[in-house]
Amino acid sequence: MRRRARNRWKLDISRYKGKRGNVLVKVLLALVLAGVLCFAATLGVVLSGSHDDVRGEPSVMVVLGCQVKPWGPSVLLQDRIDTAWDYWQDHPDTLLVVTGSQGPDEPVSEARCMADSFLEKGVPEEQILLEEKSQNTVQNLRYARDLLAERGYDVRDGVIIVSNGFHLTRAKMLAGRVGYENVSVLAAPSSHLPSRLKMYVREPLALWKSFLLDR
Repeated sequence: MRRRARNRWKLDISRYKGKRGNVLVKVLLALVLAGVLCFAATLGVVLSGSHDDVRGEPSVMVVLGCQVKPWGPSVLLQDRIDTAWDYWQDHPDTLLVVTGSQGPDEPVSEARCMADSFLEKGVPEEQILLEEKSQNTVQNLRYARDLLAERGYDVRDGVIIVSNGFHLTRAKMLAGRVGYENVSVLAAPSSHLPSRLKMYVREPLALWKSFLLDR
């Protein structure tokens, strides 16, 4: 009798462990599914902002920084330069604000790299304003705002922000957070396919990070 009771007790324990294991698996799967749905929804928000939206005739264009390679602008940065240049040719009175500091693996600052490219294309030096302190998007926008204020420009009057399409949803959110109003955007292409794929994975996470932490 004792042996039967002991075997029954072991069987009950085994069933309990099995049920608990099934519950943990279901909870884990539910969390994974929720994470996938959250990521997909955030990616949808990122994609929804990946297009041109120009309002009126902004007198200032802010070009957000991106990596500089030893030989010159990265493909994504060149896309931003080309997009800004195309717009500036039709609006030559627009002040260009180029942004971005020099990273440890960059030969010059991102702002300097862009400024040199625009000067080579024929943009007058007095039409280019360099912001060379920023290390991320919110700093790009904040320090550009401060430089413009020194020149008598108010970002509440409207500016046009240039970056790759995947970046614009976050850029517009942060611009509003640091005082910009009537924000227009130009969506540069992302010509480098590996970078584009990488950024569409990274950017939804960066959007959440900026939403929670960047002030």
